[in-house]
Amino acid sequence: MDTTAISFSFAPVQTLHCDRTYRIRTVIQPATPKLADTAASPATAAAEYCLAHHAIEGAEAAARAGDTAAFDWYTAHVDANAMPLATPTAVGPRIVVNPGLDRLPRSAISETPYYVLSPESIAASPGLQELAAAAYAVGAKNGFGDLLAAHAVVVVLLRLKQLGDTLDSWTITRLPGTVFCDHVDEPAVLARDLIHEAGHNWLNDALTATDTKISDEVQFYSPWKQTMRPAFGFLHACWAFPLTVIYAARVLPETAGTVHQFLAAYLSQQRDLLARTAEDHARALALIPDTALRQCLHSVHHEALSL
Repeated sequence: MDTTAISFSFAPVQTLHCDRTYRIRTVIQPATPKLADTAASPATAAAEYCLAHHAIEGAEAAARAGDTAAFDWYTAHVDANAMPLATPTAVGPRIVVNPGLDRLPRSAISETPYYVLSPESIAASPGLQELAAAAYAVGAKNGFGDLLAAHAVVVVLLRLKQLGDTLDSWTITRLPGTVFCDHVDEPAVLARDLIHEAGHNWLNDALTATDTKISDEVQFYSPWKQTMRPAFGFLHACWAFPLTVIYAARVLPETAGTVHQFLAAYLSQQRDLLARTAEDHARALALIPDTALRQCLHSVHHEALSL
């Protein structure tokens, strides 16, 4: 099976990464020089973009709380001092942490729990780092290396669960490039969830980079939620789930035993759900004015449907 068919290279996204990182850094360190969009590789620019959002989020929270020491730390560490936390992986250094659910409070501006890198952050245990590194390797081997390199820079591992349990995972727009997810001790399963959430991060960036505004008034039936959803959520689902369908189809021959059974069942379920979106997806794509983005979303959805 061709593992290089999907291209996650999208020039407007790299421009967004460079511009946003520069603007954040000039707030934290006003003397930051302007760099050309081509000064860094896409993966490097994406990592800097992700970490800059952690720094500005932490600095703002420290300022609101009157915590001078924390504010000074963030202004001195525009990358949130992430490199000492880094785990070597097939797609480059990744920050893998396991802070515990009590360290993921909700705030007045976010009902979704989240975690910001801080002076107290420590790397996940060696076992979890190895699990994450193996998951990145499996994802990269099956054609998703570029996606994971640019859009799963920080991984916040949550609860350890058993295969077959419900695995919760999410992203938030205020911390792009960061993935929050439960995990089982199976790299092929963690890779699936990293790809799914990295896909959400990619699409959020692509919509922002192309200045795409999608009306909440237009809704479509989501077979995953079994309810009508605004076009924004529907398009996200019709992008992130097809990515995992493609991944599962590619990785399945490499698996055995219970993992093989789990992913085979997942693939069968997702094929059925995805088939129900075919007609509405074509109508939803008409809401995307950018031709290149619209074609990218179409091609992934179409490939997944064909499997």
